[in-house]
Amino acid sequence: MSDLPFLQPLHPHVIALDAMGGDRAPAIVVEGAAKARERYPEIRFIFFGDEAKIEPLLGTYPILKKSSEIRHAVEVVSADAKPSVALRQGRKSSMRLAINAVAEGDAACIVSAGNTGALMAMAKFVLKTLPGVDRPAIATLIPTEKGETVMLDLGANIECDAENLFQFALMGAIFCRTVLGRSEPTIGLLNIGTEELKGHDEVRIAASILRERPIPAKFHGFIEGNDITAGTVDVVVTDGFSGNIALKTIEGTAHLIAHFLRQAFDSSVIAKLGYVLSRGAFQKLKSRTDPRRYNGAMFLGLQGVCVKSHGGTDGEGFACAIGVAHDLVARDFNRRIAEEMAREYGLNSERTKMGEG
Repeated sequence: MSDLPFLQPLHPHVIALDAMGGDRAPAIVVEGAAKARERYPEIRFIFFGDEAKIEPLLGTYPILKKSSEIRHAVEVVSADAKPSVALRQGRKSSMRLAINAVAEGDAACIVSAGNTGALMAMAKFVLKTLPGVDRPAIATLIPTEKGETVMLDLGANIECDAENLFQFALMGAIFCRTVLGRSEPTIGLLNIGTEELKGHDEVRIAASILRERPIPAKFHGFIEGNDITAGTVDVVVTDGFSGNIALKTIEGTAHLIAHFLRQAFDSSVIAKLGYVLSRGAFQKLKSRTDPRRYNGAMFLGLQGVCVKSHGGTDGEGFACAIGVAHDLVARDFNRRIAEEMAREYGLNSERTKMGEG
């Protein structure tokens, strides 16, 4: 097997699932797999987890059962486990075995709704980073006024230097071109202002790098928090500390608005009648802002596709996360990152560390 297994997955249609990760696992994992199988008839699954719990659930989906395999795992990574502890003690867990399946070539990608920190720690340890990538980043799609925006990092790296931010920008731009089909995506660095003198040193240096180096994208400059949902740029780049706070704030605001709308329409008979008359418009709004549509955060920069589902999602949301993993593999995303990094850093495609050669 190649030192870089992402270049040619042995089984491109096989997806490894951490069946025990998430608030309502394994039920939502199996349900999500069944929904995804309907959308992508070519895919097959390997479920890692408690066979006694998974087998009866698979029995309710005959078509899914025919295209699935169960590999028993005796351990489960808890939601509150520290990443370092999970890495040391979770070698036989459903999460770790699912990641191993990608590294060993049994599966093309892994999807888990389990502990985010543990998943990142294990995936980075087992799969390693792509050539030229110092640190992987968590990325997701954010709905905006103009469509969708890619945002990264969302929590993998609390502190980042300028080169890390540059690499995030490059990976985000490649994602936009590969998955969203935007030929010249725009990149913005999240900051406390748009003026050149604003922000800490790392952000200002990263901006200088993005202006000076030739990249397959257009650097817009600094952006502020309100630019994220406005769709000012295609790629929002920030450190994991700021990115995670921004993401949770966006999610919380969406829940708050939905709460206020429910209160308003329940306030009187006339208000309820108004809802009935405008139900079609509100259904469109609900569909456009449904968090399940955007479920599936990508761990960009690893030698293998790893997707994190929200732990509290339902079957539909988990199916969307599987769809993200499927698309990344189908569009040869990791190879494109490797090629771009090789051009940027002058790497030999068979080497795995930045600066070799």
